[in-house]
Amino acid sequence: MNFLASDALRGRGSGTPDELLAATYVGAQLQQYGVEPAGDNGTYIQRATVVQEKLTAPPRLKFMTPGDGIPVLWTHGKEMIALQLSDTKFRGPLKRVNADSVRNLKQASLSNASPPTQAEQVHPGSVVLIFGKDREKIRAAVSAALASGATAVLEPASSQVLNEWETRGKELPTLPPTLEGGIAAGLGQRANVFALGKEALASLNGIPDGTTFFFEAALDKPEKGYTWNALGKIAGSDPALAKSALLLSAHLDHLGVGKPVNGDSIYNGADDDASGTVAVLELARVLGSGPKPKRTVLFALFGSEELGGVGSAWFQAHPPLELSDIAVNLEFEMLGRPDPKYAADSLWLTGWERSNLGPALAAHGAKLLADTRPEKHFFMRSDNYVLAKKGMVAQTVSSYGLHADYHEPSDDLAHIDFKHMTGAIGSLIAPVEWLVKSNFKPEWNAGGKP
Repeated sequence: MNFLASDALRGRGSGTPDELLAATYVGAQLQQYGVEPAGDNGTYIQRATVVQEKLTAPPRLKFMTPGDGIPVLWTHGKEMIALQLSDTKFRGPLKRVNADSVRNLKQASLSNASPPTQAEQVHPGSVVLIFGKDREKIRAAVSAALASGATAVLEPASSQVLNEWETRGKELPTLPPTLEGGIAAGLGQRANVFALGKEALASLNGIPDGTTFFFEAALDKPEKGYTWNALGKIAGSDPALAKSALLLSAHLDHLGVGKPVNGDSIYNGADDDASGTVAVLELARVLGSGPKPKRTVLFALFGSEELGGVGSAWFQAHPPLELSDIAVNLEFEMLGRPDPKYAADSLWLTGWERSNLGPALAAHGAKLLADTRPEKHFFMRSDNYVLAKKGMVAQTVSSYGLHADYHEPSDDLAHIDFKHMTGAIGSLIAPVEWLVKSNFKPEWNAGGKP
């Protein structure tokens, strides 16, 4: 932890030489623990090629007024701000949604809500205009529209966006990275979301639903870069269980060097996620020094999680074993501080109710409990979700208590509770040793598989 979260690694920025240094260090630790390499060409490093598209000009949205067909153009930084941009070209019919409707809020937040009425129905491919006065309901309606397959969402600019309008308008929107071979990043929702100023909102008066909106962005030549995973393996001794491998993982990157806060520009990422990396290394140390496990055990420290699960997406497309031979993935994310909602040294497991894994580990001594914040969607916010979408039982262990240092330079060594880490990670050693020696079969519960 002292090295990974030190200023020397400059925050282990995704896809930077500092991330490569962290991955190389982790590989050296795995080698020291007797873990075999599982990366490229007999090494501990797996390199992924990242493709980044960049805009050359502020993007524009266009539609035609009814009857006379006069084009109306909105430009980023003038009539609108592109809050999130995933596509460089799209078109779709306008659909208005009233966010102040209680039903729309339910549709966004409740899986068992009654079906929307025809007036509320959002069809895939629509450009959805959200209107209303309640910001919480607007946010919920935006999420609901995207979940329904909207190609883009237009929303009234919040007071915060209005205050930052000039600054944000001078910056071109950033597109999500992709991986060589057309592999998409594994985390985060692909979405096109635009905040509209008063002029843009007023120009929609009299524009009927069904009016086609057009979007196309000017692009520069794509840039290529890299991100790095550190991978190791302990081969299983049991021929049958060797094809029922356990994957222990965390992400080793963070935000690097960024905007200074109180004079500090290094986002050390001690809790996020040097703590998880330390957990994987400790389990590697124990398993590497003990009797040969019956199951094969993979150790993966992913790069560029902070860019949307880029390293784990490359891993699932280029696994050191067949994905079907990996029975279960335990991801470790933010274990460096206790969660005040739980007993001392306890950890929680995302998606507890989705599989039989958490109860089995807890029965063998893990200080592991259910995630009591399902509304935060933590199950879908770590690298485990990249693998869960491929069918693997994959869940994340954490003790993140929503502390204010998340994604701030203050997530540093001074705020780590090493006593908590020792107790929490220590409680997992015996259960993991049991798991790699047993024929227990991790399975999704009915309806739990994403």
